[in-house]
Amino acid sequence: MSQELLLTTAELAAAPEGVTILFCGPELALGQTATAHWSRTGQALDRLAAAIRFAGKPGQLLELIAPAGLDVDRLWISGAPAGSDGAAPPLAARREQGGALMARIMASRTEKVVIVCDGADHTPEAVAELAAGLKLKHYRFDRYKTRRKPEDDAAEPDTLAITLVVADPKATDKAMKRALAVAEGVVFARDLVNTPPNILGPEELADAATDLAGLGVDVDILDHARMEKLGMGALLAVARGSARPARMAVLSWNGGKTGEAPLALVGKGVVFDTGGISIKPAASMEDMKGDMGGAAAVLGTIKALALRKAKANVVGICGFVENMPDGNAYRPGDIVTSMSGQTIEIVNTDAEGRLVLADALWYAQDRFKPSAVIDLATLTGAILVALGQDHAGLFSNDDALAGRLAEAGAASGDKLWRLPMGPAYDKLIESRFADMKNSGGRFGGSISAAQFLKRFITDTPWAHLDIAGTAFGSPAGEINSSWGTGFGVALLDRLVRDHYEG
Repeated sequence: MSQELLLTTAELAAAPEGVTILFCGPELALGQTATAHWSRTGQALDRLAAAIRFAGKPGQLLELIAPAGLDVDRLWISGAPAGSDGAAPPLAARREQGGALMARIMASRTEKVVIVCDGADHTPEAVAELAAGLKLKHYRFDRYKTRRKPEDDAAEPDTLAITLVVADPKATDKAMKRALAVAEGVVFARDLVNTPPNILGPEELADAATDLAGLGVDVDILDHARMEKLGMGALLAVARGSARPARMAVLSWNGGKTGEAPLALVGKGVVFDTGGISIKPAASMEDMKGDMGGAAAVLGTIKALALRKAKANVVGICGFVENMPDGNAYRPGDIVTSMSGQTIEIVNTDAEGRLVLADALWYAQDRFKPSAVIDLATLTGAILVALGQDHAGLFSNDDALAGRLAEAGAASGDKLWRLPMGPAYDKLIESRFADMKNSGGRFGGSISAAQFLKRFITDTPWAHLDIAGTAFGSPAGEINSSWGTGFGVALLDRLVRDHYEG
């Protein structure tokens, strides 16, 4: 059973207990409250720091065990992140600091922590991001483990209570509500990506979307018959080989002005991808349970917006399918008709995500007339070759939207890198028999996939995020030790907050 995390705030006068953490800046400078706590130990900070070469740099930690003068088990001094040219540290750095501290807190097996956040840099927003980092790093997905190593549970308390001691608890609580709502959305997305495919099929994923109605989200689930009536021949072709029927979730968060055009978020939700008839190699095919990472990001974003009552109109459209090979599966050589009326020659059944998105993108524009549309998809292995696992690929028909997304990515930590598009790449998907084919081959594979999607965009500002390298399996970082990362939630929330809220 996972440990419960409690995050609260208190006035600076709160007494230290358990593990108490102080922050220092350059030249070992402590805030007023931190100085008062340290002075009670009777220790010379500069001498101790010199002995262990502690300079107060980010990631460094000075530790006293059961210090005299303080009723605490441990007293830590942590180096704080620094901004450039005397500016305050970026909020993303505070979130990473919270994650780094949580790793050490969990290793200590303590049940009570007090973090003293004094000094001008500890604004309510900065402390809120620190709290979000604590929560994100605390995440574990172990619900299917029935046997654990003895050391995993040794002396771990059922509850970890962390008190953030701040100058203005009321303002900090308000900022934390927003930051922790985003963290909840990330955790929700991680849970979905981590869940095994025998547990999470299209219908179960639709149920998870339906549960968001309890937060005030309008949810409509389209079944096979409704999608067939709408002419979604591309999406439904992918689902033909599976015994589990396709679903589409349409979620509306109406927190903005009545009648204002929404931002549309579209997610690829392939719950498992064998490649279909063009079957994938066996090695690492188990990772394809994460092929619904785009849909997970959309659902996590909608949850975050609902939890923090965002003053924006945002719709999320996710197509849920399973790509399996059987006698009913679609084949290379087939021609399918999309909801837009355009025909698609299938040359590779493993290029299935773009077929799901084609109908979902068209539906989003046709029904909602959005101000902009952004799709997220674990779409191509080629994006890993191009960018590795640090950045997701960004493609767009609108420079302003692309710029806003890049800025939101830098601020949120969900980093993006824009790649080119153009007529030369579009030629790669020309078909002899249909309006287009569903794969342009190996060279520029991520770009030709984006060109395919662009054919289902009208005159709406649009961006495509290829998150195949960042949605799952990324190296562990300061705020994540999970296989599923929840990539995209913080990015989209930041975009909405900066540009779409009234």
